[in-house]
Amino acid sequence: MVGVVANQRNGAVGQALEGPGARDRLLWAGRQLFAAYGYAHTSVEALCEQAKVPVHIFQQEFVSREVLLMAIYDEVATYGLRAAENALMAEGMEDCPTAERVRLLFDAYVKAVTEDPCAARVAFVEVLGVSREVDKHLATWRAMWIDFLTSEAERAVRRGEAVASDHTVTVTVLNHSVDELMAHHGRRPRQVDAEWLTDELTRLSLAMILPS
Repeated sequence: MVGVVANQRNGAVGQALEGPGARDRLLWAGRQLFAAYGYAHTSVEALCEQAKVPVHIFQQEFVSREVLLMAIYDEVATYGLRAAENALMAEGMEDCPTAERVRLLFDAYVKAVTEDPCAARVAFVEVLGVSREVDKHLATWRAMWIDFLTSEAERAVRRGEAVASDHTVTVTVLNHSVDELMAHHGRRPRQVDAEWLTDELTRLSLAMILPS
């Protein structure tokens, strides 16, 4: 298991930093260690040693490794969602054709969530198969994205660019495809770069939403 328990007698934790920055340092440590060694092989002690905080501060901030993992996921997911929302508010987006609009949305999202390779690996790889609680947490985010993408499909229908139908199933399939591609990137960021991801996500979306 990564990281040997810090020896408090030699001062490793004696010099621990507490205060407002402890949470941020633990989030940073989680991104680094979960990405490098895997969530399953990273102990609370290793996280605390990396962040230079005592274990009791970790327990106050996150309670468990699982809660820290979900907090890192939330950071990445929120960053991606905000990027997509900001792209929607950009000048000209309201009248933008669906094909161009979808590309711009995915471009903003992908750039945001892949900016930090460690965070991307944690959010799209290390969260998989951890526990029912984590799965439920991810499902909540997926439901939000399904609503978001469904609204885009409905917009395309209103513009006469897509066929009127219940797009919920289509968008759900698309959402799982997004997850799979992002996990692929998380495992092999050099082979699966941001530009390829944007191209592939745009292609899949348009193939599912727009008539051939």
